[in-house]
Amino acid sequence: MPSKTKSFSPLSETHAVKNICRLPLPHGEPRKDPTRLYEITWRIFRIMAEFVEGFQFLSESSQEVTFFGSARTKPGNKWYKEAEKLGKILGECGYTVITGGGPGIMEAGNRGAFKAGAPSIGLNIQLPTEQRINKYVTRGRGFHYFFTRKVMLAASAQAYVYFPGGFGTLNEFFEIITLIQTGKMQKIPIVCVGREFWFGLFEWIQKVQLEQYKTGSKKDMDNFTVVDTAQEAFEIISTSTERTFF
Repeated sequence: MPSKTKSFSPLSETHAVKNICRLPLPHGEPRKDPTRLYEITWRIFRIMAEFVEGFQFLSESSQEVTFFGSARTKPGNKWYKEAEKLGKILGECGYTVITGGGPGIMEAGNRGAFKAGAPSIGLNIQLPTEQRINKYVTRGRGFHYFFTRKVMLAASAQAYVYFPGGFGTLNEFFEIITLIQTGKMQKIPIVCVGREFWFGLFEWIQKVQLEQYKTGSKKDMDNFTVVDTAQEAFEIISTSTERTFF
């Protein structure tokens, strides 16, 4: 009798027993052994918990304006002062200031709101180096995953303010702009503070992306405004209206 050939299945008995999966690991979690399926399942529950708790946390606030900017900006810096000034103006006018909860521009925004006696919220994440919760946060929430924190920072603000910053600031800026561009988020005020910082980037977008390579649309440049002062930023923000999650 002809011998029976065992067919290959990606869910073979051996594979099912081992339950080995690939999983990107965050910084500080080096390991030699392959990740097991049950470990991924528990990570998914952790992610779900961060979303549920994050949305519950934000549901208790209103009239939110989210600040972005460098964690490395020192007190006394021009943009630190403008961020603090804007936080104070917003606080005095009944707005809630939301930041990433760390130092630099985040601290400045929280500091201004704190001085005004307004809600000063920090959505913090622990990084290998500079990130920590600043002392001007009156309500804070910590996150393990960067992407869950990013969703919370973008969840319900009625305006977004971007001060000079690094890759993280640019990442947040382009994500919000993309959501508006694709119709996944309603058009709301996006304010970039500091012409001297933003000019080179937007000039490159105009000349290279739009004119030379034609990889964008000129109307997308209308989705944000560049200003130089806290007062100018406030005048734009004050035209916004409160919105619900996404």
